[in-house]
Amino acid sequence: MHGLLAQAGIAARVFNEYAAGALGELPAAAIHPEVWIEDERDFVLARQVVDRYQHDRAAAGSRRCPAGGEESPAGFEVCWQCRKPF
Repeated sequence: MHGLLAQAGIAARVFNEYAAGALGELPAAAIHPEVWIEDERDFVLARQVVDRYQHDRAAAGSRRCPAGGEESPAGFEVCWQCRKPF
């Protein structure tokens, strides 16, 4: 999301980006990455950018892996079965 927001000219910061390695030491709710918008005035535009991105990915349906032929949701960046990128 950070890159998507940057493309839209929205300054943001990512917190807990690498916190997943602390799972077990920290509660699961504490390790989720968070994207914070630096200027509160950009929040509405940022929400629109994220909503549009999520809608476009959901509307895309599914795709077939060229390597193994397995069907995966269009939002996946790698095949869930063979782990090769689309």
